[in-house]
Amino acid sequence: MQESEWVSDLHGIHRAVAALGHADPPPRPRHGPGPTAIEGTSGAWADWVERWHATSTLTPGVRSSYRSVLAKIGRWLAAEHPDVTTPEHWTRQTCASWVAAVDRMTVGDYSQWTAGMRSQGRIGKPLTPQAKSGYLKVPRAFFRDLHEWEWIPQRFNPAHALRTPRSVQALMGPDPRVIADDIWAKLLWAGLNVEFEDLPTADGRTYPAELIRAITLTWLFAGQRSDEVARLRVGCIRWQYDGVPIPGDSGEVLARDAVCLLDVPLTRPAPRSPSPSTRSLGRRSRHGRLSGPDQPAILDPKTNERADFLFAFRARRVSKHYINETIIPMLCRKAGVPTADVRGNITSHRARSTIASQLYNAKEPMPLFELQE
Repeated sequence: MQESEWVSDLHGIHRAVAALGHADPPPRPRHGPGPTAIEGTSGAWADWVERWHATSTLTPGVRSSYRSVLAKIGRWLAAEHPDVTTPEHWTRQTCASWVAAVDRMTVGDYSQWTAGMRSQGRIGKPLTPQAKSGYLKVPRAFFRDLHEWEWIPQRFNPAHALRTPRSVQALMGPDPRVIADDIWAKLLWAGLNVEFEDLPTADGRTYPAELIRAITLTWLFAGQRSDEVARLRVGCIRWQYDGVPIPGDSGEVLARDAVCLLDVPLTRPAPRSPSPSTRSLGRRSRHGRLSGPDQPAILDPKTNERADFLFAFRARRVSKHYINETIIPMLCRKAGVPTADVRGNITSHRARSTIASQLYNAKEPMPLFELQE
């Protein structure tokens, strides 16, 4: 076990002992400013990775994940090609060697830390096709940037030398993990009939009941990603009748045959149009913020602007993990269904796949291009 692993384990044990009242709480771990230093690679390769990381305009989360893969590549180079210490030394043969290594790689190979993987029993298992494709996508982007920025001379085309093999691409077709109709029907019933005793509010340490109910209906009917749900803004619900916008907060509107539109915040670099939603969700959200007292504007990490989030409480917006960690277990308990099925755990994204599949397979199906939009 590496030193970083046993230090992390010791810190966890110290916190557990302190919680029992047998010791003082441990000091907060100090990793220093910025990300953890890259270990196991040549110093020159680590310097190039850090230089790219400081220059790239990708989002912080994506940049960090790319940095981890590039560090893994550096450890592979140190073990298999010690003479290749900088990107300038790469050739088409080096690319071919990395493609072959990725195709045979297992979980944990060339990783700096393996404690989490070991506790989950994943060490030594083959990589999924998606993981293999990601390990090739990262160096493609890395070398493409270095060539465009004229940091190194172009000796090969990354799009061709590091492309994902067809044998891997063939295993990466669409695979929507649709929830079975009977289980989905029970979850819908549970969400529409949530009572106070079902809510995780008995200890008074979580969100108001009305806020939880609104998040539940949004997950069940909106068909949006969890981070999109967490970033919904006040006023995102709009009503439309026969193509004409109408006020959404008047009681008489709800009696008409009106269409409820949900303005979804930008998540991916593509234009977004309002998404049709259900009238029950519109009724929940038509009065603006559901969290009780007015909340201050909160920084949106995606757009770096302050916004009035719909699902906010005590000056903090609801985490995108709240649906997976709280809402779905609550619904499964009420519906009497397990939190996992033959396709895996019931997660927030599976509702999106289920709703899309139902719309496509209905008696009057939604056209594929409209469904994609």
